[in-house]
Amino acid sequence: MNLVLNWEKCHFMVKEGIVLGHNISKNGIEVDKAKIEVISKLSSPTSVKGMWSFLCHTGFYQFFIKNFSKVVNPLCKLLEKDAKFHFNDDCMRDFELLKFKLTTTLIITAPSKQVNN
Repeated sequence: MNLVLNWEKCHFMVKEGIVLGHNISKNGIEVDKAKIEVISKLSSPTSVKGMWSFLCHTGFYQFFIKNFSKVVNPLCKLLEKDAKFHFNDDCMRDFELLKFKLTTTLIITAPSKQVNN
């Protein structure tokens, strides 16, 4: 299949590591703490470009956020053609809610295996 691995990026027999922005360890899978810190310090977008950037980032996690489409809807309306960028209180509330949901993810753990003797 002509599969080639870059040996500098391959780490075998490690107890913990970061893969695609997630810390994987014996405790399970959790979002990298550095990403959480960056998201929690984000200021509200002041332009369409800033809103696009934020929404593109949150879109990656949309399957992990309950009612994502409802929360993000007012923010998406700011991106409509010929719409004025007016970041009002509703937008701020939804922006803060998304930040909260992105920074308070639960740890995902694999189910424990039971060994039958």
